[in-house]
Amino acid sequence: MTEDLRTAALESKAWPYEEARKLLKRYPNGKSGDPVLFETGYGPSGLPHIGTFNEVLRTTMVRNAFHALSDTPTRLIAFSDDMDGLRKVPDNVPNGDMLREHLGKPLTQIPDPFGTHSSFAAHNNAILREFLDRYGFDYEFASSTKYYTSGRFDEALKGVLRHFQGIQDVMLPTLRAERRATYSPVLPISPTSGIVLQVPIEVIDAEAGLIAFEDEGQQITQSVLGGKAKLQWKVDWAMRWVALGVDYEMAGKDLIDSVTQSSKIARVLGGRPPEGFNYEMFLDENGEKISKSRGNGLSLEQWLTYGPEESLAFYAYREPKKAKSLHMGVIPRAVDEYWQFRGNYAGQDLKQKLGNPVHHIHDGKLPTGELPVTFGLLLNLVGVMGDASKEQVWGYLANYVPDASAEKYPELDRLIGYALAYSRDFVAPTLKRRAPEGVEVAALERLDAELVALPAEASAEDIQNIVYEIGKTGGFENLRDWFKALYETLLGSEQGPRMGSFIALYGVENSRKLIAEALAR
Repeated sequence: MTEDLRTAALESKAWPYEEARKLLKRYPNGKSGDPVLFETGYGPSGLPHIGTFNEVLRTTMVRNAFHALSDTPTRLIAFSDDMDGLRKVPDNVPNGDMLREHLGKPLTQIPDPFGTHSSFAAHNNAILREFLDRYGFDYEFASSTKYYTSGRFDEALKGVLRHFQGIQDVMLPTLRAERRATYSPVLPISPTSGIVLQVPIEVIDAEAGLIAFEDEGQQITQSVLGGKAKLQWKVDWAMRWVALGVDYEMAGKDLIDSVTQSSKIARVLGGRPPEGFNYEMFLDENGEKISKSRGNGLSLEQWLTYGPEESLAFYAYREPKKAKSLHMGVIPRAVDEYWQFRGNYAGQDLKQKLGNPVHHIHDGKLPTGELPVTFGLLLNLVGVMGDASKEQVWGYLANYVPDASAEKYPELDRLIGYALAYSRDFVAPTLKRRAPEGVEVAALERLDAELVALPAEASAEDIQNIVYEIGKTGGFENLRDWFKALYETLLGSEQGPRMGSFIALYGVENSRKLIAEALAR
């Protein structure tokens, strides 16, 4: 760690450094003995989505930023609330009728509707861990069920019973009258049905962990220890912070109230709430919040079918406190913007580098390699090529990129695969080339004639100058109308690339064929 880097990081306005500085303030003399503990939470009541993954990603960025500021060791726990009772059947999983028979039971006690794991929770936990491992995150997975049943939370549960009334004093004023009448911070597991019960309880002996409650008409006295009870969500969160010594945890904006109440409960329990911030939610293309149970929005697998991991990390990094739509249309732009920032990185001073998203995506260790064409240009190319192979795309790239090969540009080779998939599934079905109209006809004829006269060594910039001049002098009200006409008549879309680059890439003769086809319409 160089002093220059540490000094610059202390002054950087990049949000991971701003968050990391909260931990420096929390422990001005360092945290004695134990590592600084970061935590993320996940409820496996439905399939994990990008929002879950991004919380781990963003927390890791803050953790890396803290490493730039302090030599204090850290840990990251990815905690699964898999002892929660299943409240409703998700829309996007099979065997819903089977799941309905197990409503109310802990997620780890419900059969896997996919038939591949020991429980519904185990299935969803495995998917989450696969996602996290694919990115190479340094984390420890923690299961709520294992922590409760192993006795790891027993002492903290006794603390909840000791401070039962203080917790009630925090929670009851926040509840409606009907809910207030039956609310209990402690949820016993029914010894008969195995359901997580939402019933009032009486503390019999806090030190022994004993409570009393009614279950199916019978008065039951039962221990809360060893997995025989769990806590209500906000109380559970606070207990976990105190029991594990969590120092940092961020949460979605929809949990602001939960953070407030859990922080109060943590103080009642004698602990200190963690640092953190509330990020804005991802929205689907209709502007609605993404939900695990509904399965709306993009899945992680979908994004990674059409764009590389770093493009998703780039999208997650930008403006975490601003709501963002998450749909297929954002992927190409994220890919190109990632490469734009990556291309700028080498020429930036240290302050600029620390504010560059790619610094946080790669923790300052950027991979080598360059991208000679944009992803957007690739999409336009494969869009006009139709059903093409990677080898055919590389053949066209030879028109534009000296020594074009997968060996020289391995990351471009990866992007060709994504472009082919994206174009096949989302671009090709929408393409519809129209016939030119009015002044567009003469302008296209003139462009064809200019292309015929081009010398063999003409560059993309030379072609762009020709396109630009035709637009200025071809009778269009503005250049935008000319470029729009080119996109709609030659490419079949409302938007498109820099035409000089496209023609150079696609080849002059192939581009002339597009013009001929347009004029023939």
